[in-house]
Amino acid sequence: MDSSNSPTTKPLFRGTQIVWYIVGLLEAILAFRFVLKLLGANASAGFTSFIYGISQPFAAPFLNVFKITKVEGSVLEWTTLLAMLVYWLVAIAIVKLFLMGKTVSTPEAAVKLDNQDK
Repeated sequence: MDSSNSPTTKPLFRGTQIVWYIVGLLEAILAFRFVLKLLGANASAGFTSFIYGISQPFAAPFLNVFKITKVEGSVLEWTTLLAMLVYWLVAIAIVKLFLMGKTVSTPEAAVKLDNQDK
């Protein structure tokens, strides 16, 4: 059976698209947080407040990992960069997990197993 015509291929593709879309949004929000903190943005400004509020639940698990570097109103929040890396790695793991459900032919599986042995 050709795996490109498998009934599971389209849902797997759509699932991976959804994962990357969600992670892309999360990464963008965390990147905005990082830049706003770095540039010393006014926390009471509407956009800044919105970004800090929406990113807080995603950044919170990492906030005590490293010390925050402060220089004259600017904050270098290493923990936000760590959060971005961790969420990106989690996305890769989820996509790999999805791809394990992909239908493969016996010859295709044999080739992939042979390549893993090298």
